[in-house]
Amino acid sequence: MQPKPSSIDFTHRTAPEDLPEWMDEPCSYEDFRECLADLAQVNRLTLAYRPTLRFLDHLIAVQPTSKPLHIVDVGCGGGDMLRHIAAWATRRGVATVLTGIDLNPYAARVAREFSSSDNGIEWITGDAFSYAPPDGIDIVLSSLFTHHLPEPEIVHFLEWMDSIARHGWFINDLCRERTPFRLFTVLAKAIRWHRFVQHDGPVSIRRSFREDDWHRMIAAAGLDRASVQIERRFPGRLCVGRLR
Repeated sequence: MQPKPSSIDFTHRTAPEDLPEWMDEPCSYEDFRECLADLAQVNRLTLAYRPTLRFLDHLIAVQPTSKPLHIVDVGCGGGDMLRHIAAWATRRGVATVLTGIDLNPYAARVAREFSSSDNGIEWITGDAFSYAPPDGIDIVLSSLFTHHLPEPEIVHFLEWMDSIARHGWFINDLCRERTPFRLFTVLAKAIRWHRFVQHDGPVSIRRSFREDDWHRMIAAAGLDRASVQIERRFPGRLCVGRLR
């Protein structure tokens, strides 16, 4: 049972090891697939794709290129973000190479099942830090990924993205606030989303971030604070990105 919002301290992040998400535990493929299907609906209803697409719009405006952009989505899950990016690229006339990477072996299977065979997205099971394509990577993205990590791993992720992404990187994650926690808890029950989503959504918010968290981790990664943008996006998102 989730605790009452009034009893939770939202001023501090709850570490993942102290508050597990059910989706991170061993489960059946059917549960994993149904959970990702409902998460895609959550993302549509909460306008979750807009911050990432806005970042890409800004990037191509300030860094136009005739070469295909290799975009890598780390922790891609069922691939709904990359499918929206594929549609964005078609609308904008931008040539892309799209790669989704996830450690969970179920993720690539779900992503292929949810995707059309002609969208050209490559789905990889493995550790993103070991991914080194011969032509390099232009943009690294993640969505609802970093709150799954302990802080030292997020710092390492920031260092890795900044070292490997030629044109920039963007993190699209949650903002740790009481109001989104309340609203999501009510909405998930009303719509009867998968039990993993009902449990993990509020947990994810408690494990997510505020600006001071990102300031601390950006400094720990040795990045120039002035070059990194931190922005709240309605509803309940806190995004972090850098353009080269």
